[in-house]
Amino acid sequence: MSSLWDPTSDCGDHCLPVATQRVSLLRYWARLSAGFVLLLAFVLAKPFVARRPAVVKAFSRALLASLGLRLVVRGKFRPGLLVANHVSWVDVVLMMALDGKARLVSKREVRGWPVIGSLAATMGAIFIDRSSPRGLPGAVDRVAAALRAGGTVVVFPEATTTCGACRVPMRPAFFQAAVDAGARVTPVALGFRVGGVESTVAAFVGQDTLMASLRRMARTRELTITASAGRSLFAEPETDRRALARLAEVTVRNAPPVMIAQQATRDVSRVPLRFSGAPDYHGS
Repeated sequence: MSSLWDPTSDCGDHCLPVATQRVSLLRYWARLSAGFVLLLAFVLAKPFVARRPAVVKAFSRALLASLGLRLVVRGKFRPGLLVANHVSWVDVVLMMALDGKARLVSKREVRGWPVIGSLAATMGAIFIDRSSPRGLPGAVDRVAAALRAGGTVVVFPEATTTCGACRVPMRPAFFQAAVDAGARVTPVALGFRVGGVESTVAAFVGQDTLMASLRRMARTRELTITASAGRSLFAEPETDRRALARLAEVTVRNAPPVMIAQQATRDVSRVPLRFSGAPDYHGS
């Protein structure tokens, strides 16, 4: 049963692919081994990570690459509130691969996830307790404070993961933080493709587990994750957060597919990616 505070989607185990393009067993185990080596390295280096956003970004990209994910980015990602659709736990890693300084808003349970939760907490994630709606205004205030300070905050306003086809509305609560701070809002469309075709292989829905999801992606051949930044939305004191949420939702849903060979699209699997400098509140 869905509620405004703890929404659910119609997605479930039936959304996950029965079969997909697979790599050889040797490559599969090589990917898993590389992933575990990276995770161990992160655990050992954790005391130094908090002071080195570049390390977080490099680690996140390396983790994606170790699983065989090719990261492709389109558009400009600038400081402010980044709002994206939510497909998988990989979305968290992706956002830190784009900007090692970005803070994430996430449910409290993520803090207990192996490595992913630790990585998010190290980077100052704002965790919310869905069992206590009274804590929401305080979380919104913390996001607004981070935005006023010129930081970047990532929110998944759908508040639940979907397979990508089963849509749920974007909740407006954290858009209020952008209104209060007068900050830029950048809608980001995330998508996964296998061999150039949209796929639900990375979806984290139903009774799926973190380990099962990780193994499924490591076994998949030609898996690409795409991140498309839409035109910036600019919040002002009189802006209605619900209207802002609807506009961001429409932008994400109508984002054109990212073609690898398309102009202005960057395969950043091996190329450094930097955010623009100070926010430009007069451009897109």
